[in-house]
Amino acid sequence: MDIRKGGGIEGDDGGSALGLEQAARLLTAEVFERWQTRAGKRRDTNLAERLLLTALACDTAVAACALVLAFWLRFRTPLAGYGTPETRVFSLRDYAGYITFGVFSLISMLFYFNVYDRRRLLRYRHTGERIVKACALWFLAFLCASLTFNFQPQISRVFVVICGVDALVGLMGWRYVFHRFLQHSEAAASLRQRVVFVGWNEESVRLAKSFEADGVHPYEVAGCFPSPGSRFQVNPTVPVLGDYSDIGTIFHEQGVDMVLLVDIGCAKGEVVGLANLCEREMVQFKIVPSYFQILVSGLHMETVSGVPVLGVSQLPLDLPINFLLKRMTDIVGASVGLILSAPLFALFAGLVYVESPGPMIYRQRRMGRNGQPFNILKIRSMRLDAEEGTGVGWTVKEDPRRLRVGAFIRKWNIDEVPQFWNVLKGEMSLVGPRPERPELIANFKDEIPHYNARHNAKPGITGWAQIKGLRGDTDLKERIRADLFYLENWNILLDFQIMALTFCRQRNAY
Repeated sequence: MDIRKGGGIEGDDGGSALGLEQAARLLTAEVFERWQTRAGKRRDTNLAERLLLTALACDTAVAACALVLAFWLRFRTPLAGYGTPETRVFSLRDYAGYITFGVFSLISMLFYFNVYDRRRLLRYRHTGERIVKACALWFLAFLCASLTFNFQPQISRVFVVICGVDALVGLMGWRYVFHRFLQHSEAAASLRQRVVFVGWNEESVRLAKSFEADGVHPYEVAGCFPSPGSRFQVNPTVPVLGDYSDIGTIFHEQGVDMVLLVDIGCAKGEVVGLANLCEREMVQFKIVPSYFQILVSGLHMETVSGVPVLGVSQLPLDLPINFLLKRMTDIVGASVGLILSAPLFALFAGLVYVESPGPMIYRQRRMGRNGQPFNILKIRSMRLDAEEGTGVGWTVKEDPRRLRVGAFIRKWNIDEVPQFWNVLKGEMSLVGPRPERPELIANFKDEIPHYNARHNAKPGITGWAQIKGLRGDTDLKERIRADLFYLENWNILLDFQIMALTFCRQRNAY
């Protein structure tokens, strides 16, 4: 038998081969037309790749121009006579090797900080932060190399400094124009991935709000479907696109790029069926790991006796090299901090004693890393009887228990100065989650989800939550989320960023 164009059936004869060939062509054409319609409604992935290659090429060109400009400024302007022998005149050829190595290493650093990620094509702020970190680390490495090694010809330190400034200004400047152009062009719609949720819960609400709040977010919500069991854990705040049985059709109509399964109550067969459907329709399939709403960046897949196992493993500070680097920074920073802050300590401790005679240093029991208690040191900022009648609690705005000088020193974090000694002893770090009192933690660990996870690291004099204004009598859930973000995303440059911002962020410091 063979298949005709109209779908009829004939007996076996000489035209059967031709009928099968026609059917195959028609079926192929139908599938191709369906795929073409589907692909036309999806984002243009090739566009994203072309834009990333354009960004890479322009970054390379800007970096090369920045280093050549640095050479010209150093050796072809009045700066030429600074610190170099008058008899030596450097040519661009002399510095060609340094410029080539500088460009290569800078681009490598941009790759290391994941600047070339298609999800950041519309997000200048996120890209800019990574460019700043990459340029800072590249400059320090370049400077250390120039100080350590005896290059021939000897590399100018002034040239290295100018390179750092030129590269940062050049990259940030052209990237600003590039990202602004993309945000206001028709390409923006093609660069956003359309997402549908299967199921709906609190994580879905949080994700949808974050997509809507950020005008340049790489994702947009098309809507949601009930799970295969027709379930919603909470009422959806986005359009319900239809029944679960309609999901394949909606993929084509809505031009869906990604499916997020948030209902962890689905049966194994339902999850496998949805994953297979997404594979056939060339749609990304992802599961929101509701079992792991804590330290999710530490999730890793590993194999145990041939069985894949998903779980929380190492965080950045679990790596010995990172732990050692942070400890060395703490020792150096705390030593310098104690020396530089000695006059401040003497002045404000004296003012506290004048206003309220008694101990100038306040010792208080706090909970440290792995739940180990320690005595934190602070310049006393409250009356001696501050907790009589009120018990343990946080300070609040216009707290009547504060001394007059206490309000000032708390606003500017001067009361934390003695904690440099806690850092030297290894009880604290310069940066980390703020330590709390054991009396409060006894309740928090049961009332606040994931509270004790913050004790995976040493507490800090300052921290990510603190510079975000999440201190004192503020939302504990948001504070914990900020602390977990710090633990998951730690790097040494983040510590320096937090320390710098501590001096200009006083929100809720009372």
